[in-house]
Amino acid sequence: MTAIQPSSADLACLAELERKVLWLASWTIHNANHVRPNLDGLKIGGHQASSASLSTIMTALYFAALRPEDRVAVKPHASPIFHAIQYLLGNQTREKLENFRGYKGAQSYPSRTKDVDDVDFSTGSVGLGVAQTLFASLVQDYLKAKGWAPGLPEGRMVSLVGDAEMDEGNIFEALQEGWKHGLRNTWWIVDYNRQSLDAVIREGLWERLENIFRAFGWDVVILKYGSLMQQAFKEPGGERLRRWIDSCPNQLYSALTYQGGAAWRRRLMDDLGDQGDVSRLIERRSDEELARLMGNLGGHDLPSLLEAFAEARTHDRPVCFIAYTVKGFGLPLAGHKDNHSGLLTREQMDGFRAANKVRPGHEWDRFEGLSLPQTALEEFLRRVPFAQKGRRRYEAPAVAVPAALQTPTQKSLSTQAAFGLILNEIGREPSALAERIVTTAPDVTVSTNLGAWVNRRGLFAKSEMADLFKKERIPSTYSWDFSPKGQHLELGIAESNLFILLSALGLSHSLFGERLLPIGTVYDPFIMRGADQLNYACYQDARFMLVATPSGVTLAPEGGAHQSIATPLVGMAQDGLAYFEPAFADELAVVMRWAFDYMQRDGEGVPDERNWLRDETGGSVYLRLSSRALEQPTRTMDEDLARDIVDGAYWLRKPGPNAQVVIAYTGAVAPEAIAAVGMLGEDRRDVGLLAVTSADRLNAGWSAAQRARERGLPHARGHIERLLEGVPPHCALVTVVDGHPTTLGWLGSVAGHRTRALGVEHFGQTGTIADLYRHHGIDARGIVAAAEAASPGRPVRHLRALA
Repeated sequence: MTAIQPSSADLACLAELERKVLWLASWTIHNANHVRPNLDGLKIGGHQASSASLSTIMTALYFAALRPEDRVAVKPHASPIFHAIQYLLGNQTREKLENFRGYKGAQSYPSRTKDVDDVDFSTGSVGLGVAQTLFASLVQDYLKAKGWAPGLPEGRMVSLVGDAEMDEGNIFEALQEGWKHGLRNTWWIVDYNRQSLDAVIREGLWERLENIFRAFGWDVVILKYGSLMQQAFKEPGGERLRRWIDSCPNQLYSALTYQGGAAWRRRLMDDLGDQGDVSRLIERRSDEELARLMGNLGGHDLPSLLEAFAEARTHDRPVCFIAYTVKGFGLPLAGHKDNHSGLLTREQMDGFRAANKVRPGHEWDRFEGLSLPQTALEEFLRRVPFAQKGRRRYEAPAVAVPAALQTPTQKSLSTQAAFGLILNEIGREPSALAERIVTTAPDVTVSTNLGAWVNRRGLFAKSEMADLFKKERIPSTYSWDFSPKGQHLELGIAESNLFILLSALGLSHSLFGERLLPIGTVYDPFIMRGADQLNYACYQDARFMLVATPSGVTLAPEGGAHQSIATPLVGMAQDGLAYFEPAFADELAVVMRWAFDYMQRDGEGVPDERNWLRDETGGSVYLRLSSRALEQPTRTMDEDLARDIVDGAYWLRKPGPNAQVVIAYTGAVAPEAIAAVGMLGEDRRDVGLLAVTSADRLNAGWSAAQRARERGLPHARGHIERLLEGVPPHCALVTVVDGHPTTLGWLGSVAGHRTRALGVEHFGQTGTIADLYRHHGIDARGIVAAAEAASPGRPVRHLRALA
């Protein structure tokens, strides 16, 4: 395929739009900080300099190089440039720009869920949007291998990266995963302005970056010299000027850029003067022309950028563009090392306004101050390839979910093992649900009970790779065959990659128009290793099922390094993630069935008055499972029980009217809670046992019902309020969880019951389950002792005997 170059008329339009984009972005930030009333006195900010360094690159991309199928992660601090471009394309409103960084205004950092201008990938936590494009490309390849979305052209997954952003370790973890999976169709464009938040980038960074990317099979395109520079290099003395530029330290180049043409002249004449040709090359140019020449780096030269992007369109190899830029390009603060959070003063903005020929009161006019006719610019914008299909958010039909999932029938079973069995049963028969599930794990596939599913459904790769052990007839429990038919994406040991891949898979319906139902498994304590990436995935509104197992100190012999404490609180606090911790296999089957449906919902409307949860909006699901085998209850799963399990709790033993104590538990400590109720029942009447399957949904429903009552709906009641309605006021609650006690400690606030919350607050030990439960006070004896203290009365005989 031959690269197509734009016409001179199109180049002229692009140059004018580049000026307008820089003006609008800079004015948007200035308006927020110096024009709009500031009611609380806080600095609003907006990163004028960091935006400016990408103004040319983003102009070249959005107005010429990109196609509708392409997806872009914009450098967080370039948000104003993005919004300005979308404003010119008609996808952003003046009202939103005027309210930039204000309530309901254009966002500080591009957001899929909060911005109106068709953001592809949310960015903000630096580095995560970069890795997201890599995994989105792998998802695109997965869909292609399955023969899905046949009418959708392959798009380039593009990331605009700050050079300081390349310090983020998750970027390099993702690079390795991309190499393993044969990454294609990915562009990373490094805004190499050689400045970070606090300082100037170290010398020679670009060489290190180039070596790393080439080692992982990427093409590397270095855009250092713009057209003016390239022409000057052809003049007599030009090679000497090139060598001076190449050897100039980053700090000196930035300082001279800030000082301007006269400073450039003095320095160049000091270093290169009296050399005949070089001196004449410098002297032929005015101070303004010399400053323009020395600032004409590759990242600020439209012809160079357009040529490089067009060439990269001719193949599907991943490409890293290292584009030299100036931080603050085109602004009075260009090049200054302190410009990251700097803002133009009112006086500087007046000068910038005059330079752009913008009349006061016309700052938001789309074509104000431009030299080309408005009709020519409007016609050009109508032809912009990227905008030809309007908004590029797709929808995909929901995958049918059966009325119930088959529950394993073993008498003793852990929830971790039950998960593997349930998933294996789904994969046993052909169905739309089984076909659309895709699983992944960071090298813990077998140990999180995905092995049977993988044996049945295979590992994914774009080409066939046979299991050598199987080929050589060496006995093995697991078949590790790779093929395009496979449905499991195996990852290396990097939890950050797991969560960003789940984010990409969980947006497939919106990005590519094809529904996937991703399931990722991970060791529960190692959620903390990828907490930022998990938060990012939820902020994107990606849809996935996170299965974290084994959890808590119940993983007794492994010791504190592999035992989780805070993860239930992560599940409760994380927006967009519904946390469950079932104790029994039939509970898990109900929750998984609900989760497959919940992951696909995308509705609006008022909350369900039964539980006051916004279930119609959908979200992701976190299952905190255990490797502890429990004796399974013999019961019929009727509709009412299934509904209570999903809503968050049900009575395993309903308290009577004279109850003095209720035990509420969640997860693997069920046997201890049941035993404690039996012990307490010898001396107390009507003891209740509350099985909590989701502290998260219980709490959310209670909070929502309280807000509804505050808005004038006195009948509003959350599920937990209804469950506790019949519990006498004098009754004490004892809550117990293999995790932080705060998980259930709030239950006493629902109806004012005296509460003692048991759980794990410190790193665990090695030992047996009995050892560790006793150590942390969550064994049956500890529960009874807490109940004795919370509800004074005759001490339990068992405790007297043990004392």
